[in-house]
Amino acid sequence: MSTYRPSTKTLPFVFLALFGILYIYDAGLEQEEILPEIISETISLSTQNTPSIQTKKIHVVQEGENLSVIFEKYKVPLNDTYKIFREDKTHEIKNILPNNRIEFLSLDRMLQKIIIYKGPLLSYQIDLSPKISITRIDKKPELINSFKTGVIESSFYLSGLKNNIPESVIMDLAYIFGWDIDFVFDIRAGDSFKLLYETPFVDGQKIENGSILYAEFYNQNNRYTAIRFEGRNKKWDYFNEDGGSLEKAFLKAPLDFAYVSSHFNPNRKHPILNTIRAHNGVDYAAKRGTPIRATGEGVIQSVGWKGGYGRTIVIRHGGEITTLYAHMDKYHPSMTKGMKVSQGQTIGYVGDSGLATAPHLHYEFRIGEKRTDPLKVALPSASPIDQSKMDQFKVFRNTYIELADQLLSKDPNAQLFR
Repeated sequence: MSTYRPSTKTLPFVFLALFGILYIYDAGLEQEEILPEIISETISLSTQNTPSIQTKKIHVVQEGENLSVIFEKYKVPLNDTYKIFREDKTHEIKNILPNNRIEFLSLDRMLQKIIIYKGPLLSYQIDLSPKISITRIDKKPELINSFKTGVIESSFYLSGLKNNIPESVIMDLAYIFGWDIDFVFDIRAGDSFKLLYETPFVDGQKIENGSILYAEFYNQNNRYTAIRFEGRNKKWDYFNEDGGSLEKAFLKAPLDFAYVSSHFNPNRKHPILNTIRAHNGVDYAAKRGTPIRATGEGVIQSVGWKGGYGRTIVIRHGGEITTLYAHMDKYHPSMTKGMKVSQGQTIGYVGDSGLATAPHLHYEFRIGEKRTDPLKVALPSASPIDQSKMDQFKVFRNTYIELADQLLSKDPNAQLFR
């Protein structure tokens, strides 16, 4: 069998033809170049008569962009843009954020619909034909319950990480029990915990760390429990087994995972001034930039430089109580005099401004003009569960306790679908 071989006379023409084909292909690629934030997908839809082409373009919102500019970029007719904004009476569509995704779907080059994804659970579909309409689409996540146990060797935070508990869940647990346990001062080796928490998934992807449903903490031979339940004003809070609120009017500490470097002492020798000068609060040593939390709900009485205290915030609470937070590196940007703050809200960050030898927080608790030791003051409790909801609460409580006991007997780190 013979094989055709081009003669030497025809080879130049063959190479020239190949070069021409490659050039045309490369030029075609250059014309189809896509910007980094835009992805185009083209799908041919065959019909009996003529084929139709459906095109999808995806835009990822960048910092500083607004919807008007994006719509203009993708050639949304001005009249349609006006009608969309007029339909968007609550401004839910216009208020876009960086990394939101927007899809533009066209049929035969005619824009048919726009889909704005606000996150994994929420999107808005805008239909342009036959008339402008906006549909809100909410996805319901699949909740997976996880059960963890652990024994503390030196640090609750490290023990949590060792047991593969997400960092945000560790912080939530410290906050929930923060009214009864000072995780800086009270934790001991041998303390233990049980924890049941949920994690939401959408389309098989984890979207965030969910809420703690039930927890037990054993601290210095004392047992503490936390049960999540809808309390007053339809707010989800945490209660003990008897239905008493875990919340107190004040947190025991304004920092998570720091340590007390200097106690309340009216006869302390000042480390810089080298004289006897009352230490009317507690010092918490922590890394520069560690968030500082308001220990109770109140109003900002003052925010600014305060002599040796450096950058300081004073919060006024009910019952003639004020709390003081000093030596800050900086304030939270939202802090202004007269502003209302909630319990646990970040108000500033640890530093060493004023008369300080190292980064730490100086915290004072005052009743009227009297300075009180923050570690010893009796903290009043918040409202318990309403008696009309007590039977429902007991069902929640018993279900969680039984589930935790069952999982502990089978697998100390079990997961189950709910």
